[in-house]
Amino acid sequence: MGYPASGSPVDVIIVGTGFGGLGMGAKLAREGERSFIILERAEDVGGTWRDNHYPGAACDVPSLLYSFSFRPNPEWSRMFAPQEEILGYLRSVAREENLLERIVFGAELTDARWDEAEALWKVSTPKGEFAAKTLVTAVGHLSEPKMPDIEGLSDFSGEVFHSAQWNDGIDLAGKRVGIVGSGATAIQVLPEVAKIAGEVVVFQRSAPYVTPRPDRAYTEEEKGLFRKMPEVMQELREEMFWSNEERYAQRRGTPTLVSAAAQVALDHLHRQIEDPELRRKLTPDYTFGCKRVLKSSDYYPTFTQEHVHLETGGVTRVEGSRVIGGDGGSRELDVIIACTGFEATDLPIAYRIYGRDGQPLSERWANGMQAYATTAVHGFPNLWIINGPNTGLGHNSAVYIAEAQIDYIMGAVNFRDQAAVPALEVSREAEDAFMDRVDQLAQGTVWLDGGCSSWYVDHRNGRLTTLWPEPAYTFRQVNAPFDPEPYLAGSTDQAREEALAGVR
Repeated sequence: MGYPASGSPVDVIIVGTGFGGLGMGAKLAREGERSFIILERAEDVGGTWRDNHYPGAACDVPSLLYSFSFRPNPEWSRMFAPQEEILGYLRSVAREENLLERIVFGAELTDARWDEAEALWKVSTPKGEFAAKTLVTAVGHLSEPKMPDIEGLSDFSGEVFHSAQWNDGIDLAGKRVGIVGSGATAIQVLPEVAKIAGEVVVFQRSAPYVTPRPDRAYTEEEKGLFRKMPEVMQELREEMFWSNEERYAQRRGTPTLVSAAAQVALDHLHRQIEDPELRRKLTPDYTFGCKRVLKSSDYYPTFTQEHVHLETGGVTRVEGSRVIGGDGGSRELDVIIACTGFEATDLPIAYRIYGRDGQPLSERWANGMQAYATTAVHGFPNLWIINGPNTGLGHNSAVYIAEAQIDYIMGAVNFRDQAAVPALEVSREAEDAFMDRVDQLAQGTVWLDGGCSSWYVDHRNGRLTTLWPEPAYTFRQVNAPFDPEPYLAGSTDQAREEALAGVR
């Protein structure tokens, strides 16, 4: 193995092998100046794209945009790549960037503690103890499945599983299947399950806005052009990026723009659903964009099939094999598939990270998660978080966001080492001021004022803690450049000058 023996310190420990972790690893490997390892709890890379292998799993961001800027891929088969291709892409990144020898598989982080005396992070895993000057977590919002809290679910007489933990051993052919949820996963799962199940019931709490999904296969001629002329891919990537950026204005709550965008979704519904009652049930009752806007061209038509049913009001309780919906309806089922999302606002890894004086990150975030520049937390020196607070987008590519954070972390680590300071810790004042600014930017957006309840907003404080409340390009402008001042606020004038002099 290329990684050091358990306990031998390295410069950087990265947690997770999704886009954030592999992107961070690739940048460090290309720089070639620091030793590092990547801890992965599973036996393969890929993060959420490894775990979510349910039927129909695919990305709703164009493939050319949902990839690293430094690793364009001319081989995408479709405009919107399916799960297995995205996973294959991530595997190729790990292999071709020479990261596999640095990954410790089966090494879930169980405990990470800041050692003040040694200025090191001490990390415990089933594969041993590791130590590093820098700890970078890249586990994301969509890594821990969230099962629904339904009375009697644990006593269901049939099979129950979460969509992110798909049970390949269960044959759904001819079965009576219940799908709990109507979000981004459910709209991909339903059409595929309906092809083989004997009966399908969708338990919907609130109807989503669904817009057409303009997917198509790339021709061999197009792929050949991409191979010969990478600049064509780059031009298309930029075109797609700015086209998506235009949609941000809808989230600011501008009435005319919101109304026009909502009409596109409603027209899509009306074209595909003729039955007035079914159309009513599938019509959202909140402002467009308040929840994630979904893309599908086969979700609505699936409900027109005789063996597919829609129950509104979610699920009240489960009694044996019988599932009782919120509207009083009752269904006998063989299988329940929970498409109920993830622990997005209360990240489980926060309960395993301990900063200064042994304070757990979960305690620091007890009233909602927050971070300076979306990446650093006061009280946790030399800890950097990718895909943490305020990094989600409702309209563009998460990979773009991760790359901006990676640039920030590289800038921070380079500054710290050049300035010869043992640790960087952002001041509480700088962190709070940053979050005040984020809160101000969030005001007036549909996420807060759209009349819905979503995982974008933390129920503990009513703040927008998962999304960046501005266009994606401003995320890079604000959060990619590293500024040392917020980290030197508590230093004496002499210490600050000495640190800054070290990098001049």
